Amino acid sequence: MSVESKKTREACCSKLKLFLASLAFVYFAKAFAGAYMKSSITQIERRFDIPSSLIGVIDGSFEMGNLLIIAFVSYFGAKLHRPRLIGIGCLIMAVGSFLVALPHFFQGLYKYETSVSHKAAVNSTETILPCLSNHSMTDADDTLDAETKLECEKAAGSPMWIYVFLGNMLRGIGETPVMPLGISYLDDFSREENTPFYLACIHTVGILGPMFGFMLGSFLSKIYVDTGFVNLDTITITYKDSRWVGAWWLGFIVTGTVVLLSSIPFFFLPKSLPKQGQEQEEIQSKSTELATKTEQEQFLPEETQEKVKFQEMAKDFIPSLKRLFRNRIYSLIILASLVIVNGFIGLITFKPKYIEQVYGQSATKAIFLIGILNLPAVALGFITGGFLLKRFKLGIVGAARVAISASLGSFCLLAVQIFVQCENAEVAGLSMSYQRVPQVSYNPQTLLSQCNGHCFCSVKHWDPVCAYNGMTYASPCLAGCQTSTGMGKEMVFHNCTCINEAGLAANASAVLGQCPRKDDCDIKFKIYMALSVIGSYISACGGTPGYIVLLRSIQPDLKSLALGMQTLIVRTLGGIPPPIYFGALIDRTCLKWGTKHCGGRGACRLYNANAFRLTYLGMITGLYFLANTVWGYLYYSIVKRQKKIALKNQSKENGQESNAVTNGHANINIADIDDMGTECTI
Repeated sequence: MSVESKKTREACCSKLKLFLASLAFVYFAKAFAGAYMKSSITQIERRFDIPSSLIGVIDGSFEMGNLLIIAFVSYFGAKLHRPRLIGIGCLIMAVGSFLVALPHFFQGLYKYETSVSHKAAVNSTETILPCLSNHSMTDADDTLDAETKLECEKAAGSPMWIYVFLGNMLRGIGETPVMPLGISYLDDFSREENTPFYLACIHTVGILGPMFGFMLGSFLSKIYVDTGFVNLDTITITYKDSRWVGAWWLGFIVTGTVVLLSSIPFFFLPKSLPKQGQEQEEIQSKSTELATKTEQEQFLPEETQEKVKFQEMAKDFIPSLKRLFRNRIYSLIILASLVIVNGFIGLITFKPKYIEQVYGQSATKAIFLIGILNLPAVALGFITGGFLLKRFKLGIVGAARVAISASLGSFCLLAVQIFVQCENAEVAGLSMSYQRVPQVSYNPQTLLSQCNGHCFCSVKHWDPVCAYNGMTYASPCLAGCQTSTGMGKEMVFHNCTCINEAGLAANASAVLGQCPRKDDCDIKFKIYMALSVIGSYISACGGTPGYIVLLRSIQPDLKSLALGMQTLIVRTLGGIPPPIYFGALIDRTCLKWGTKHCGGRGACRLYNANAFRLTYLGMITGLYFLANTVWGYLYYSIVKRQKKIALKNQSKENGQESNAVTNGHANINIADIDDMGTECTI
């Protein structure tokens, strides 16, 4: 081979590697932005004072945007300039991220629920009377007329969550071309044996995105939302408080910038590349180019490849769909993916809130631990799965065996997590465990008792204080506190009548914030995180093998369409509904709802931990059980089909010995079997 030929071949390989690196960076960028969105769900819910069901709709808007164009992008995009389409998609994603952050600059300052006594104590160290100061505040929000409420809501920017919804939808639209066009482009021009390793590399780099996204979310959740615009010394809550809102908007500016940078390389990549590993003489040969049958070349005749006509492309769309869904293996993979994605989306969306409410950890710590523990375990799992495929040269049956084993292992560990629980937080009048104090009798509907009945407290506001007896009260007034000293976060309340009547502490004082959980809850939380991390690793081990089962079960010329339809179906039915119905069911476990600044129900402040745990993990476990059942049938179908293929192949070799051509490798088309009607390259 001449020096010039070697240089040309090296240039072709370098372009493929450049595409591989660019695609890996895009996977990182989109995962970075997506994970940050997940980590900011709680902050957005609190900032806009909306329930979990509505935040589920906002979270599902990403899949809604994806749904709008995924089928057309997957099919028609395969015939156009795929790298350039990916670059355009990245630009749209960046615009969407910036749009999500926009409401912060139009809204007023964040006003959290707090008592009048806190406001009075901000600029004064004088003793105030929490019990008496709320006398004129009892259910004051009910006195607002409709016009006043409307003006108040307009000033507070209540409908601003619409911008978050639309921005997230734009992110979904922009993300559409990345997976189907990127993976098919890579698979078209790389060696078949290298594809699993390349996919593992892409997913491994991509999983670093969620890791950094959750870490960024953890960092920004400690920074107050209006930092730089308010005197932080006047803020009476900390990042551990359920009313705290971090600088959620800043992260979307950061992630949008990263996504914008990731788009640049794709505008300089060619429409197609020579097949990896071909000799230069073969590359220059026109007949070999046709024999390669890359995806773009198979769809259209040679004379129309440069000038694509929409009608000619659309003519084959419906027949292609029919051919695709006649493939039983493909249909079962779609069904299994659909069920397991329902469980995964519900799990990852509300996991920070679950850790916060069930184990008493702050939202900041929950987000940080997910990013620093779970996600590296997932990355290691993807590497392990790709290594197993390459090391043992597993075919479709071996890949399916690894995938179902990983799915079963993660399901078992998930089921065990249901039994790792902590007791409900002890809040006067709300937690059942509080009945252990017979000296104090609370009305659970009003939170009032004989110890605070003379205070005329507002029962709608959530402004918790922790007594020295280890119990939490919904507000200083409801604790019957008579006086207070200090200011800001250092305020201490004294002579609290409800604490005195409980008789559990000599010091009838309370400080701001909820009481921490019992010591044994920290141990249980560590057990839960250990099970969660191991389960994440085992589940990820089946990620790459499952993807290979999908790629090897479809016709080469339907690859982009198959990947696009999988994305369409899974994201439509597996990405949009779960945050909504998970959120609606979780809302049913709420014990104490917050109150909006203008009146009305806001975000939930306290959940029934046991009901939350059974609802959240029970639904996820049930979905994973169903997914494993489908995977079992899928594995049975693959093995059965392989046996039929072997018998058919053996029959052909015996009956047509003179016409058989063998080279030591199997490249079997399942479409050749009359009763199957599908095609599969193994």
